[in-house]
Amino acid sequence: MKNSFKPSKSSKYSKLSIVISAALLSSTLALTSAPALANLPAQVDGHVMPSLAPMLEHATPAVVSISVIGTHKVPQQNVPDAFKFFFGNKGKNQAQQRPFRGLGSGVIIDSDEGYVVTNNHVIENADKIMITLKDGRQLEAKKIGSDAKSDIALLQIDSENLSEIKLADSDNLRVGDFTVAIGSPFGLGQTVTSGIVSALGRSNLNIEHYEDFIQTDAAINSGNSGGALVNLRGELIGINTAILGPSGGNVGIGFAIPSNMMHNLITQIIEFGEVHRGILGVSGRSVNSEIAKAMELETSQGGFIEQVMPDSAADEAGIKAGDVIIAVNGKAIKSFFELRAKIGSIGANKKVKLTVIRDGDNKVFTVKLKQDQSADIAAASIHTMLDGTQLKNDTKKQAIIIEQVAEGSPAQMAGFRAGDIITGVNRSRIKDIAQLRDYLKDKSGVLALNIVRDNHSQYIMIR
Repeated sequence: MKNSFKPSKSSKYSKLSIVISAALLSSTLALTSAPALANLPAQVDGHVMPSLAPMLEHATPAVVSISVIGTHKVPQQNVPDAFKFFFGNKGKNQAQQRPFRGLGSGVIIDSDEGYVVTNNHVIENADKIMITLKDGRQLEAKKIGSDAKSDIALLQIDSENLSEIKLADSDNLRVGDFTVAIGSPFGLGQTVTSGIVSALGRSNLNIEHYEDFIQTDAAINSGNSGGALVNLRGELIGINTAILGPSGGNVGIGFAIPSNMMHNLITQIIEFGEVHRGILGVSGRSVNSEIAKAMELETSQGGFIEQVMPDSAADEAGIKAGDVIIAVNGKAIKSFFELRAKIGSIGANKKVKLTVIRDGDNKVFTVKLKQDQSADIAAASIHTMLDGTQLKNDTKKQAIIIEQVAEGSPAQMAGFRAGDIITGVNRSRIKDIAQLRDYLKDKSGVLALNIVRDNHSQYIMIR
């Protein structure tokens, strides 16, 4: 079977092995001036034995196991004419709903709010999401929002005494830095593997729409999706997402979403209930040796701009066709795909500094990103009676549009329809999804949602 990229969902049982280089780790810790949580234990036979156990005691309680139950649509085959007498036209151009179960991992990033980050593909189409903490507690999670194009999702659990993990600045990573992957492969329970950063800025892999992966040789297997990739201080540097290997098995090439990219996306989901993806408004390709020679460039890396869209953020900032973008906010980029991923994780209306090569000179442009109007609609579960809706903020009207209502969902039974515009709750003005979530957070009893339908205002009662 050919090697292929596959999301690391749980499959069949497989033995795991944990490999760590004691000599390299010992020398690295000895050269590190800042205190690290990976402390050295007492000597054994006169030799110092390195251990990750002290660090892991702090980090592992923040990594959870996720199990989901749901249904997905499976296309049905057309019924042959010879059997239509028995089956009629059932099955023709229809899809059948089939139940499924899935396993994955997640990371608690905010213990006070109970926020858990995972991959979108772990919880996609889930009707019920259960979280298992390291101490054995099981909690039902609520989906706050997700972004399929970057494969990030945000869940929320309600419990005391949660542990959270500290975020590291993933832009400071270097190839060769030690990594530790924590997750629940194959449904075995929490498992730890170690390795190094083997590459940075991996893109154009056709795994996700926006790719800027950390590549690691720490063993990542099916079920590790959504788990933590940490440094030797136990700080989160990435969310484990995909593996490269035959039949979904580990061969030492795994990919994680950088913590900075994840943080940018999750911040938008918390604020808006969806990702307000920023857009630059350019098209182009990665610089290679041929382009560098043709354009007389001194670099063979970066994003070559072939076209600037009129009235786009790039156009208004002064970016021109023929420019080569080599850095975003002072951080070097290697390709146009990396440029696209970094810009795509920065929110709309945010300002970024782009370093550009033009006519042999380096210039810095400040660009205010515009919102990508083709961004995915977030399915934000805010209230039980709104389950089954897909909500979208309308920034012009300062309201919430119900884009879709699932057939047979609680929302449909409550009386909501696609096209309804939510403008308030209990006579309080509501402007966006985040404000609606905050308002409903601790409310109980009957609530009156003010909606506008066909230009007429009305209330729908929910409880």
